[in-house]
Formats: sequence, C-alpha cells, structure tokens
Amino acid sequence: MEAVMRLARERGVVIFTKSSCCMCYAVKILFHDLGVNPMVHELDQNPEGREMEKALMRLGCTTPVPAVFIGGLFVGSTNEVMSLHLGGSLNPLLKPYRALS
Repeated sequence: MEAVMRLARERGVVIFTKSSCCMCYAVKILFHDLGVNPMVHELDQNPEGREMEKALMRLGCTTPVPAVFIGGLFVGSTNEVMSLHLGGSLNPLLKPYRALS
C-alpha cells in the first residue's frame, strides 16, 4: 500500500492503468484533452503490479484500474471521473495541474 501512495503523490495527477484496458485509455485521453499530462503507471508492465492492484482494491477501488489520484488523493475509477467531468467538478480539480500552453 505504501508503494501505491508514494507513487500517487509523485505528481499532481497519477493514473494506475493496464495497457490492454479500454476504459484506462478513455480516462487517459480525457485528461490529455483537458490539458493535463498525468503520470501513468501501467500495472501489467510492472513486476509489482499484482500487489499494487491489491493495494488499490484495499483503498476502495471497485475495479483496480483505472485508479485516478489528483493531488495525492484517490478520486476513483472511470465512473467517478466521468461523473465529476459531466457535473463540471473535474476541471476545477485539474486547474493547478494543467500543462502550460
């Protein structure tokens, strides 16, 4: 669990994903379209990925990926991120982490 939390704090926006997950891809594209360059950790390409998945589940992820952290805090998975986006609450959370144009 400590490794996941350490990685989640290493950048403003962090996403734990799997390279073969279409929902992970959709969330990554959303963040890029919103002008954010998240730190992405592909669990299926990490030797400790299985343990990280278990830690994410203990944090409350209903599905282990994608798991989105903003400002070091767990936001949720696809449903939570899309709900925030559609409700207009995601942009204010991301404002400090937008790439400079």
